[in-house]
Amino acid sequence: MNKNFVSNSQDSVRMFRYDWMEALSKVHYTVPLYIYVPVIILLSWLALYIAQLLILHFTGYAALGLLVWTLTEYVLHRFVFHFVPKAKWALHLHFIFHGVHHDYPNDAKRLVMPPSASIPMATALYFLFSLVLSGGALYAFFAAFLLGYLCYDISHYALHHFNFKGEFWKKLKKHHMLHHYADSTKGYGVSSALWDKIFGSDFDKK
Repeated sequence: MNKNFVSNSQDSVRMFRYDWMEALSKVHYTVPLYIYVPVIILLSWLALYIAQLLILHFTGYAALGLLVWTLTEYVLHRFVFHFVPKAKWALHLHFIFHGVHHDYPNDAKRLVMPPSASIPMATALYFLFSLVLSGGALYAFFAAFLLGYLCYDISHYALHHFNFKGEFWKKLKKHHMLHHYADSTKGYGVSSALWDKIFGSDFDKK
């Protein structure tokens, strides 16, 4: 991904001709919380009280859901968002999905995924996971998967706009800022650098 232009403005650049499309591309960073926290609570209730999943089993499936989210986050960021096509129309789509974020990394309205994109994606993934899981196991797994997504979305906003004192957050912010300002072919993990370490795409932070 070319780094010919990077704006540090928090303002949004216009991407669409039509106002309604432009509005759908912007979102306040708290909106995912209003949408997905109730869904997570509902799924957890279904798993524990309707499917009567044992706490131990719930914890196990939830841990698996969080782990699978971190891998999903890494794979999407590395192989989907950073795939640069050659066709002009495809390049435009690439800019809409992720290129705009690298050109305008501090755009406060485009740091979390808008519901117009996240809801269809979450729905598709739920049905995909339902091919291998069902009942309480699926509810527990997907509740934690969505929790992982929320942690990713909110932490992504925070990494760009908050100043941290804690060592964990300072390291995570450094990891993401290196991805933006040093080498965008490394550091694909946002909420965790785990898979960057495993797949050899981490930075030498010495």
